[in-house]
Amino acid sequence: MTNKRQTGKEYEEIAIKYLREKGYFIIEKNFQVKQAEIDIIARDGDTIVFVEVKYRAGSGSGNPLEAVTISKQRKISKAALFYMNYNKISPDNTSIRFDVIGILGDELTHLENAFDFVI
Repeated sequence: MTNKRQTGKEYEEIAIKYLREKGYFIIEKNFQVKQAEIDIIARDGDTIVFVEVKYRAGSGSGNPLEAVTISKQRKISKAALFYMNYNKISPDNTSIRFDVIGILGDELTHLENAFDFVI
């Protein structure tokens, strides 16, 4: 029996495969800071993309896209800011975007620019 973390990793790999097929370059996965994690950091052309991946086996627990609440967006935004500062990436001359990939059963939905930076 797999636990939630193992299941999450499996579906993050599905998301990575999907992004690579779309031409994204994967920079990093599972970037962690104190109280937040960014599932995937990728490059789409000149844009750095911070990607949150959510999976649900069925709709009984709701749509996975709905699980990216304002609180979760805030945590991802803070982690993205830390990543950019650590890597000396300036938002003044680098385009960034926050995407969400929701996987419901076998159906993958990719929302590009799903939310803006949240403080």
